[in-house]
Amino acid sequence: MSEEFATLHCYILGLSAFYHDSAACLLRDGEIIAAAQEERFTRKKGDSSFPKHAVSYCLQYAGIGMDAIELVGFYDKPLLKFERILETYLAIAPRGFRSFLKAGPLWVKEKLFTDRLLRESLGGYEGSLLYAEHHESHAASAFFPSPFEESAVLTMDGVGEWATASIGLGRGSDLEILSELRWPDSLGLLYSAFTYYTGFTVNSGEYKVMGLAPYGEPRYVDLILRDLVDLREDGSFRLNQKYFNYLGGLTMTSEAFTELFGGPPRLSESPLTQKEMDLARSVQVVCEEIMLRMARTAHRLTDSKNLCLAGGVALNCVGNGRLLREGPFENIWIQPAAGDAGGALGVALLAWHRHCAKPRTVTAGVDSMKGAYLGPGFTEGEIEAFLQRQGASYERLDREELFGAVARLLASEKIVGWFNGRMEFGPRALGARSILGDPRSPRMQAQMNFKIKFREGFRPFAPSVLRERVSDYFEMDVESPYMLLVAPVKKERQIPMSGAERGPWGIEQLNVVRSDIPAVTHIDYSARIQTVSPETNPDYYQLIRSFEELTGCPVVVNSSFNVRGEPIVCTPEDAYRCFMRTHLDFLVLGPFLLGKAEQQEWKEPTEWQHEFQLD
Repeated sequence: MSEEFATLHCYILGLSAFYHDSAACLLRDGEIIAAAQEERFTRKKGDSSFPKHAVSYCLQYAGIGMDAIELVGFYDKPLLKFERILETYLAIAPRGFRSFLKAGPLWVKEKLFTDRLLRESLGGYEGSLLYAEHHESHAASAFFPSPFEESAVLTMDGVGEWATASIGLGRGSDLEILSELRWPDSLGLLYSAFTYYTGFTVNSGEYKVMGLAPYGEPRYVDLILRDLVDLREDGSFRLNQKYFNYLGGLTMTSEAFTELFGGPPRLSESPLTQKEMDLARSVQVVCEEIMLRMARTAHRLTDSKNLCLAGGVALNCVGNGRLLREGPFENIWIQPAAGDAGGALGVALLAWHRHCAKPRTVTAGVDSMKGAYLGPGFTEGEIEAFLQRQGASYERLDREELFGAVARLLASEKIVGWFNGRMEFGPRALGARSILGDPRSPRMQAQMNFKIKFREGFRPFAPSVLRERVSDYFEMDVESPYMLLVAPVKKERQIPMSGAERGPWGIEQLNVVRSDIPAVTHIDYSARIQTVSPETNPDYYQLIRSFEELTGCPVVVNSSFNVRGEPIVCTPEDAYRCFMRTHLDFLVLGPFLLGKAEQQEWKEPTEWQHEFQLD
């Protein structure tokens, strides 16, 4: 560390970019103080470009410029990734030549000249620039912020440089990778192949496959394990590349895959059939089995009672729920930004603990992610100035008045956009940029999907529940602050299906009321749960308390504040636009309450302004 910064704060900037979901994270003396995905500022879902707006936000939040940054970390090793790409194409040549011609120029720019590109994009930054391996960044993002002094670490995704999954061991400020699964055998890419084949978009539609799975039956599990996946007891496996096309093609699956499953991939936006539901259920079952076997191996190698998870597959909350219930670990902690965005956080923490040799302080039972509320927040003055410029009609309420008013609106089945505090880091809305509804309403899921989200009707919604009441409603007694665990609804709250309602299996079962909180009860009687505590989000906690005082129910529907195909809202402008373009009934912006009926006619702006620009 330079003498210039020895007596001042040490700032470390972590970056992920150039694949998908670019992000920036800022540490101050090892503390995570700011983090955000680039998509939230550019409004381009999954934006992979250099995260200039996210970097600017982080610097602005800290009140510093790039000259105050001690070092910058990048989440993977581009040259090592280029080695894997080049070796893959040489191994399959001349197959894949079209893909090579399409991707080649991009590789040269973003893989071979990353160092120069990063420095230029950071305004001519001349300081230290460090690179970590992709899965090491994932592992660091999982272990270092966790509430564990020591833990096994399991990472699973599509691919980094060569690794597609890893098992590690974290102790104190040390992190060691013990074992890796390597390209081209990848659990993430197996799941993405079925995402592609069922007609959804790779790298974003995997959530849809997971949500569709309970509508189907596992008809294809044996076929997958016989022809596609050679699965071993330790969780390692080989994929039969005869059925895939991602090595050198422009699609995920091959003609052999099409023949094996009896037809071409479903066209996007075409009607879903029972076949897609059964395929989704089948690959989900296989995914869960692989996750469980990998976890058992991690337990055997580390002899730890704790497990930390990261990588895109760690966002599979159904699999995570099974790990918690059936796996060998007593405690599980999952990085909320488990995908590539979290790599920016991981590399920054690696730089702090490994390069700067700084110790790690752990508070038992408390992670260091601050509830993942690490993005931009806006003052009351900033919000009101926007509303006045917009000519919006609004009412300012004090804290208790606001919570009571919103609780009454929710209880009358109104749908409310909730914009409060700092934006969440990661793909889940956690009560800062959320759309809220009444979970007791049997109509709420359909109304929110079709009228607000403009998305497929089968997509489930999540419950936010007061931490101390979670075991009254769900078969779970642990915290799930990041909405990354699925658990069954309590038996006594379930409503058994009649004989007529039980069949036939499939999408028509969506509207069957299954519990006293039907809007958040999936068709298999499960729910993707967020527990809310007053320590991490006091306003959201108090809102749910107010709803409970009014209705007796300590649960609200929580969906991300966005519409299909767009990122979660970031600014008051984003929230107001989403409010006016959808059938949201009311909008909360900080202390301000807006009713749709009182607003002027909406006119789409020609250009939407954003706050954060890199100088």
